[in-house]
Amino acid sequence: MGILALGATITLLYFGRIFFITIVIASMIAFLLEPVVELFMKLKLPRGLASFLVCSIALMALYLACLGLYTQGLAMADDLPAYGTRINDIVESFATRMDRIENNVYNSLMPKRFQGHPAIENPPASAAATKGKRKKSDPAVLPLPEPVPVPEVRLQQEPTSSVTYLYTYLRDFYDVLLMASFVPFLVYFLLSWRDYLRSRFLYLFEGDSRRAAADAWAGVGDMVRAYVIGNFLLGILLSVASGILFASVKLPYPLVVAPASGFLNLVPYIGLPLALIPPLIAALPVSGDPALYLFLATSVALLHLLALNLLYPKFVGARVHLNPMAVTVALMFWGMLWGGIGLLLAIPLTAGLKAVCDNVSSLQPYGRLLGDH
Repeated sequence: MGILALGATITLLYFGRIFFITIVIASMIAFLLEPVVELFMKLKLPRGLASFLVCSIALMALYLACLGLYTQGLAMADDLPAYGTRINDIVESFATRMDRIENNVYNSLMPKRFQGHPAIENPPASAAATKGKRKKSDPAVLPLPEPVPVPEVRLQQEPTSSVTYLYTYLRDFYDVLLMASFVPFLVYFLLSWRDYLRSRFLYLFEGDSRRAAADAWAGVGDMVRAYVIGNFLLGILLSVASGILFASVKLPYPLVVAPASGFLNLVPYIGLPLALIPPLIAALPVSGDPALYLFLATSVALLHLLALNLLYPKFVGARVHLNPMAVTVALMFWGMLWGGIGLLLAIPLTAGLKAVCDNVSSLQPYGRLLGDH
């Protein structure tokens, strides 16, 4: 029964991934904003009004960030011809070098007596020669009749309306956009109804189990806040360091390239190649000097190693307490279930599961299995 229940849970998580991802993201944001709501409540504001103000401030900050990215994106769109020209030059240079390498390999492997002597094919006999050699006994060859031209029929295609085009474009993203539209409302209700939801959740348990459930609730909230705030502060630090390095070589669009590279550095396991993409693309129209690309790759790699080995354990690892084996298996499991977003949520989900196990006596052995001490 336990195996069947585990299989049913995994199946439900897979087929309902959009729903569960929305709930998880909204819950993480609510746990993250809860201290701000409590700060407003200390100013004698009711929880509902405090939650509304906090959600409004968060949405305004998100809007300003998107506006800044949009402004930089418009500037980058003006330089698209330069990017296209540079990419064509790189492709042509690469093709030329490959042809040169192929010729060198051919000249080094093929004997010299066979080089520069293509095979001579027998030329086809001309029509006059063939006509002259025709025997008298050959039957006369009648010319083929010319084909009768068939009038071309063109079907008039109805013009595609803008609504149909928009629907076709957004059809694949409909479910994601629909669930994403619920996130602000879920965050607001989780914040404004926090005390009610917590009390009703605890009423599901009795005696010592109720205390364990309360401790698990608090442990999950502390873990989520520590994980998100630690990653955010580390991303800001990497963005500032990347901006300084990119400004030293006069890389364009630092307000977009530096934060993108800094926060992509935090993606588990694949953070380094992802962090290299923004600066390398931004450097395409600037220069074709290989030293510039070598400097960018080296600086991003050094920042990545510094963040993982020195900063990440202090900012995040001290609060999460997961061993490397558990992190690797969690990334594989949640990445298999939920794809790319599963890689981003794997660590907080596993750390939240460990927080629950640490506060439930019957599950503490599993918590020690996931922990690093």
